[in-house]
Amino acid sequence: MSEESKITAGIDEAGRGPLAGPVTAAAVILPSDFNTEILNDSKKLPEKKRLAAAAVILEQAVSFSVGWVWASEIDAINIHNASLLAMKRAAEGLSIKAELYLADGKFEPNIDGEVRAVIRGDASEHCIMAASILAKTARDLWMIRYSWIEPLWEFERHKGYPTKKHAELIRRYGYSPIHRRTFNVPYGP
Repeated sequence: MSEESKITAGIDEAGRGPLAGPVTAAAVILPSDFNTEILNDSKKLPEKKRLAAAAVILEQAVSFSVGWVWASEIDAINIHNASLLAMKRAAEGLSIKAELYLADGKFEPNIDGEVRAVIRGDASEHCIMAASILAKTARDLWMIRYSWIEPLWEFERHKGYPTKKHAELIRRYGYSPIHRRTFNVPYGP
């Protein structure tokens, strides 16, 4: 069977670099007639376009799933292994088993089936671009909702990423329940 005719799922993660929150991965199987003009690497799309693209992906995807690895797990197994685990969880959550999994990056997650790592796949493979958009959107929305529970750290502003303001808030209030304890806080003591 040619690679083009295989049921293919794209997988990507978001949230490797933040000081707080989960690392989140999405797996997406797109229909063959999907309008790929809306796709791009999620980091290159403005938030409004990313949200609009995510809505179209959710509506039209053959199957999609999101996998989460929480801060305590990240601290226990490290961010690299957590990213691969999030990808595995996303792939395992698909309602349809893919015949081929294309994972962004240079490492293959441990998924039952044919897996291929694609370096910079979020810029070259449409199904990975779609996964990139869903992973970032899901994670950002989760961080915004969590900020309603723990408003002191202003997660709605920085989504857990290491900004000067975030570092200042950690120094002022200490760690929240979702901070990664093994990550270093930048910008001085």
